[in-house]
Formats: sequence, C-alpha cells, structure tokens
Amino acid sequence: MWFWGGKTHQRYLGKLEDYKRLIAYFSMEIAVEGGIPTYSGGLGILAGDTIRSAADLRIPMVAVTLLHRKGYFFQRLGENGEQIEEPVEWSVDDFLEELPERVSVNVEGRSVLIRSWKYDVVGVSGFRVPVYFLDSDLPENSDWDRTLTHFLYGGDERYRLCQEVILGIGGVRMLRALGYRDIKRFHMNEGHSSLLVLELMDEEARKNKRGFILRRDAEVVREMCVFTTHTPVPAGHDKFPLELVKQVLGRQDVFEMEDIFFYEGLFNMTYIALRLSKYVNGVARRHSEVSKLLFDGYEIDAITNGVHATTWVSEPFSRLYDKYIPGWRLDNFNLRYAFSIPKGEIWQAHLEAKKRLIEYVNRETNAGLDLDVLTIGFARRATAYKRGDLIFTDIARLRGIHLNTGKLQFIFAGKAHPRDAGGKEIIRHIFRARNQLREEIKIVYLENYDMELARVIIPGVDVWLNTPKPPLEASGTSGMKAALNGVPSLSILDGWWIEGHIEGITGWSIGCDSKGNSDSLSDATELYNKLEKTVIPLFYNDRERFVDVMRYAIAINGSFFNTQRMIQQYVLRAYFD
Repeated sequence: MWFWGGKTHQRYLGKLEDYKRLIAYFSMEIAVEGGIPTYSGGLGILAGDTIRSAADLRIPMVAVTLLHRKGYFFQRLGENGEQIEEPVEWSVDDFLEELPERVSVNVEGRSVLIRSWKYDVVGVSGFRVPVYFLDSDLPENSDWDRTLTHFLYGGDERYRLCQEVILGIGGVRMLRALGYRDIKRFHMNEGHSSLLVLELMDEEARKNKRGFILRRDAEVVREMCVFTTHTPVPAGHDKFPLELVKQVLGRQDVFEMEDIFFYEGLFNMTYIALRLSKYVNGVARRHSEVSKLLFDGYEIDAITNGVHATTWVSEPFSRLYDKYIPGWRLDNFNLRYAFSIPKGEIWQAHLEAKKRLIEYVNRETNAGLDLDVLTIGFARRATAYKRGDLIFTDIARLRGIHLNTGKLQFIFAGKAHPRDAGGKEIIRHIFRARNQLREEIKIVYLENYDMELARVIIPGVDVWLNTPKPPLEASGTSGMKAALNGVPSLSILDGWWIEGHIEGITGWSIGCDSKGNSDSLSDATELYNKLEKTVIPLFYNDRERFVDVMRYAIAINGSFFNTQRMIQQYVLRAYFD
C-alpha cells in the first residue's frame, strides 16, 4: 500500500509493482548522495530531499536532471581566503547505471544525442524513485556538444540555453523513450527546465496529426504542469536575447507566441513556467508574498520548504529518537514528542555530535577549537545577500563580548560562484577578521562545503547563525537541518524563520520582521545585543533553559519543517488535485 493516503487518493493505491509514475520532477541539480557532485547548494539539496521523501511516502514519481561530469567545482582556499576552483573528478559508473536508450535534441541546427544514467532513491519501505541523469558526452556528438552536460552553472548564456534545451526538451523525450507514458504532472523545480512545455506542446500537436503547435496546445499543457519558484530577485531568473534563441532553438513558432515565451523582449524561462503551469508556488509564506509582487497578476501559493529528516538527523540523535520516538522516520510529525526526552540525554547527544565536529576541525585545520566554548556555525553559499561576514561588522564590539560576556568560536563554510566577485570578497573578509581576532577568538573557514561536510558541521555547533538581507532569503533550509539536531537558530527574520521563530523558545531573532527595511549596521548591532544579553548568558549560566530551547527546536520546528510535510502538501494542492 502507498504509505501516504486517504479516501481522496484511494484510486492511486494498489500493489507496489502496479504503480505507474504519475509525477515527473525536473531540476537542474539534484543531490542524491555526497559522492555524486551534481549540485551546488540549497536548490540541489532540496531536490534530493524531496525525492527521498517521495520514496519514503511511496509517491509515484520519477526525476530528471543533468549529469554534471565536472560537478559544480572543488573549492580550495588560499592563505588570505582566495577561492581556487578546480573541476571535480568522480567516476560516473561507480554510482550510476547507464541505460541503452538514446534520444536527440536540435541545438543550433545540429542533432545532439543524449543518453541517461539511472540512480534509484530507495525509501524507508523499499519503494524506489528513479532519477535519470542526462548526458551528452557521446562520441557521436561534436567536441563542444559533448561538454554541454559537464558543468553545473558553467559557461556563458549560449552554454546555459543549450543545457536547458537538453534538460527540458531532452528530458521529456528521454522519459518517453524509457516508457513513461502516464505522467499526469510535470513539476519544474525552478525555471531551468521550462522548455519541457514546448516539447509537451509538440506532443499535443502530433497527437492531433499536426506538424505545428497552436495556442490551444498551451491550454492542454497548462493542466499538466506545476512550477516552484525559488528566487525572489529578477536578476536570478534565466532570460535570453532573441538572437541567441533563434540561433539555439531555430524555431519561428515561439516568436509567433510572444505572450507565452517572451517578457520585456527576452526569452524568459520563469515567465514561460508561470504562464504554462496550473499550479505555482513559492517556498515560504513571505517568499510567496514577494513573488506575487515580483510577478504581478499570477497566483502564487506558498509551500514552505523542508528537509529530509532521516538524512539530516545525526547518529547520536537518531539513536535518541529511536529510543524515545519509535516510528519517527515513517512519520516525522512524531518528533513533536521530543518533549518527552530527558534534557540530560539531549545534551549528551549534542555533545557527541559536537565532539565529532571539534575533532574533525582540529584534525583538518589545527585550529585548537575547544569543546566547552560556545560554537556558532554559518555554512551556506557565499554571496552578498547572505552576509556571511555580518558578525564582523564591528571587530572591537565582538572582541569585547568575547572577553567580557563569554567565550565564542566560529565555524564557517561555503562556496562562492566562480563569477561572484562579491561572494569571494566575503570569504576574504572573514579571513581578515580571523587574522585580526587570532589572539582572542578562534575562527575557522572549512574548504569545499558539501553534503557530507554539512552533516558534520550542522549538528555539531551550539547555535546556527543566519544573516540574510530581507527579503532575499526565499526559504533557507540549513536552519531546519539544525533544528532536527536540537541546534537553535539565531537568525534574521526572513524566509522560513518568520514561520519557525518563537523568541526564546525555538531560537532567537536578529531585529524585527522588517520586510526589507533593515540595514547591515543596525542588523549587526542587533546581533551583538542578542549574543551579549541573551544567547551567551543562557548558554553558560542556565544550561537547563538552553536545553529547553533545543527541545522546542526539535519538537516544533523539526516536526514541521521537513520534506514529508512539504511533499504531502504538493500531493494535496498540486499533484492529485
């Protein structure tokens, strides 16, 4: 039987082997496991967690992405924080199964051959969700075409549009070649895959024995599509100039449907998805509000992101939950019973995770971190709006807090996009601050942040810091992972934290719900005040109350901000409505 169900969905129940795949999930990046570097950060991790929960809940899903043979990049950091990017070397056939089916897409008038590699995500009950990685690195293709699926977010506009032809158009063709004929919903995780709607329109035209698409094909396709937008700023959405579209696609018909495929004179992938989707959602309540302002006239629902609990709960807490909350893996909502776990056992589980982190950091960096010192973690993509260096706005104030209120130590990690000069400067700024504070505060920046390193850092710190500039944090999921491990957040009120924050209960806010009116100086002042007057005294002087906050973080936030809850909302609102 399908684990998630109810009378509304009885028609989808049946024997495991009888399931048809009714949902196709498309994403430019998917993190299926740490050894497969086909993701850059939050979007890919979210996609992987979504698929893992779909497998747990026996959702009849199949997923499509690209095979990034060179990965995103491997990050090394110089003595002063200079980021050095290297291709990632990994053996594809050690992880994935090559399939014999081949399809082709037209790129710049050339036929580009595509194969796929399969990876099965296995749920807690043994149900499998197949993920297909599309690959153009075949000897039949030209040298340049062979590279089109090599790099995640690499190359120029031409490279990106060619990739998106492969993902969207090639993805639908590959699913058909693999025998998936019964898909009812195509879920676009961001706009990168929105050219799938063009292939679906072509299918509708062929079904009606036409060699050309019509506007009524768009109406049919709209009933089949779901779109999740993650980016709250216009610059983050893919759009391409007309000449490049003519060069790559070579189709006049898209220009004849300008109101579908173009916005403000550009081929806009987000607007294509918005216009041809039956259901559209943002990834937090505030993000939905921001998106409605950004995309005026479109109905945009809110389904707040989550994380896959079984993946992100550390081993010490897994044992603790198995002891006191049996069945939590099958139903994450049971984590609300964390209130029944003795405080002493929660603290001991945390100390075990913290000891693992401290030992790892000291072994790798010789930083000499101390198990007894309040350890604050910040690990996410290095980019300007995330303000990873906000804590170092006033070095003298931070030094005074450390000396007069309570000792602090910091662990940072995160990659900057190769072309993000601002993000790279943030890393360098953190290194400069480390050097200035070397005699007082221990600060570590770990290289090459990835899924496996996150599983060490997040559960091991005492407090999770998050300082985005509102309203640019669409959702954020690292704090959700922290909550599952009893690590409270100290965060700007943006993204998911607006929903998860209860002051002094699940963690602490920095400032108020400003809706984008904050500035970095006032935010930094609020951060220092909260550390000095609340967080540090609680950690050192009232450990029992600090552990109360840890329990509330698990019971309130861990039980709700997970992909089990999230995907059930997709089932109800988007997939089987």
